[in-house]
Amino acid sequence: MKKEKNNSYFSDLKEGDMLYGLLFGKGKVVNVYGKDDFYYFEVEYNNNCNVHYTIDGFPNWGNFDEQTVFYQDDINIIDYDISPISKVLSIKQIIKLISKNKLEIRTKSGIWRDFCKTPHDYREETLENKHFHLFRKRPS
Repeated sequence: MKKEKNNSYFSDLKEGDMLYGLLFGKGKVVNVYGKDDFYYFEVEYNNNCNVHYTIDGFPNWGNFDEQTVFYQDDINIIDYDISPISKVLSIKQIIKLISKNKLEIRTKSGIWRDFCKTPHDYREETLENKHFHLFRKRPS
């Protein structure tokens, strides 16, 4: 999956390239900044959300240990948990799991992610709209 030129996966990135973000799904590169800038490029996703990324694919929010955006042709969604929910949680269960750091949320791309590693606005919107079917207890 890694591109060897300049030892960076995104070294040949240009505006208009189609990418796939693990949290938001399909997106298009709308800006590429200088290689010396902390954030190297910006992606606009289908939901009109824009996210800035480092040259290594780390977003400008959250605390990630891994790259979260890839060239669309390089990502295999089968490698990620997209399983259906088995039980809809109550708000009490969700709050309890948040306090124990054992809650996952289904992202807009369909992938289950740690609740704390998703954008704050997305978490709040999902809770406020009572979309409890998008939450689950982290599998052991």
